[in-house]
Amino acid sequence: MRDLVAPYYPWIVLVHLACAIVFVGAAAFEVFALEALHKRFDAATVQRIEAAVMARVRHYMPFVVLLLFASGGLLFDLRCDGIRCIGTTRFGGFLLLKVALAFGVLGVFANAVWAGARGRMGACRFRHTHRIVLVLMAAIVFLAKTMFYL
Repeated sequence: MRDLVAPYYPWIVLVHLACAIVFVGAAAFEVFALEALHKRFDAATVQRIEAAVMARVRHYMPFVVLLLFASGGLLFDLRCDGIRCIGTTRFGGFLLLKVALAFGVLGVFANAVWAGARGRMGACRFRHTHRIVLVLMAAIVFLAKTMFYL
């Protein structure tokens, strides 16, 4: 399988980066832009805006997350030769930490989808979920950039 996928490595990286940009960008927008609306508009207006944004995001974000994790899994397999680099190199250690944080993001994301589907996504949970995701994703981006240089 690895031999079949290896020639497409640059394209897999491109898909992975594009999905990461969309995912981190959406979280950053929700934290920095949507939260600022609470100071400018009444609660009912902000709630309607957040509902409209989340309705739109719900259409494409599961696909983005699926592609992000699928491409990340392929990249992990190609760069780490299965799991051979884990525990043997600093790169492997950073990669393992990055994967652990990514699964943390997936857990928070899945929990948010579950809560939203059951009508349990209140304003406080909405804010904290997006803040947690943004912090975890910023850490992943930091690790992604430094693991090749440290």
